[in-house]
Amino acid sequence: MTQHLAVDGGTIAYEVAGSGPLIVLAHGMGDSRAAYRAVVPRLVAAGYRVAAVDLRGCGESTTDWPDWSRTAIAGDLLAVIRHLGGPAVLVGHSISGGAATIAAAREPSLVTAVVELAPFTRKQSIRLGDLRVKRFRQGMLRLLGAATFGSVPLWRSYLGTAYPGARPADWAERLDRVDSLLREPGRMKALQGMGRGAPADAGAQLANVRRPVLVVMGTLDPDWADPHAEGSAIVGALPSGLGRLEMIEGAGHYPHDQFPDRVVSLVLAFVRSDAARA
Repeated sequence: MTQHLAVDGGTIAYEVAGSGPLIVLAHGMGDSRAAYRAVVPRLVAAGYRVAAVDLRGCGESTTDWPDWSRTAIAGDLLAVIRHLGGPAVLVGHSISGGAATIAAAREPSLVTAVVELAPFTRKQSIRLGDLRVKRFRQGMLRLLGAATFGSVPLWRSYLGTAYPGARPADWAERLDRVDSLLREPGRMKALQGMGRGAPADAGAQLANVRRPVLVVMGTLDPDWADPHAEGSAIVGALPSGLGRLEMIEGAGHYPHDQFPDRVVSLVLAFVRSDAARA
């Protein structure tokens, strides 16, 4: 059942299931909490209370916001955790990976550990050699086109690239749901606003994180020419020994939707580890 939390600037929608230690799930731009539809029941069955959040402007959250930065999103996520009586393990995908970094650095008392799925957490730069990687070139052109022109068809095309190989059984319904949401007033504006925001604010906070961080990347993620190098750079920018990188073979930019069992297994092993419980 959808619940709503009023924060400065609007209302954040979220849904809670299960009981036990709190895990908060935050999706990427152009999406909704439905991105975690296969993850939530698995975490609940493992004994966790799971809150899946619609980012500002997305899903059932309100659309009129003055700020689409990762810092602003981090504030929303912290407000949800505080409201639910945290602390929590904070899981963030793509733009929310950067927001989770900021949240952990700002209020470590509310964030016990961070999981970043295909995160945009560092300032990005494109080298000439990157454009020789076909999946990166295709994904970048579709992604930039969707954000620049506000094109739902181009976003659907990008998703086709972002899900190489394995796709969920409800793939057609998944695409149609994303399409429908983005055609609602204000939803594409949210995608464009997030797309224009650079992750420099998140990168600046990596060295300030004091909680353990798990970074999960797909080997075929089209958002980077070398996903392993990006994940390694994030881990390298954290305080020594705090971060760990896991690669999922064959996954694109949505490992939690392509391979939910694998992602949940990694998350559970991480949150149950001595480092994450400390």
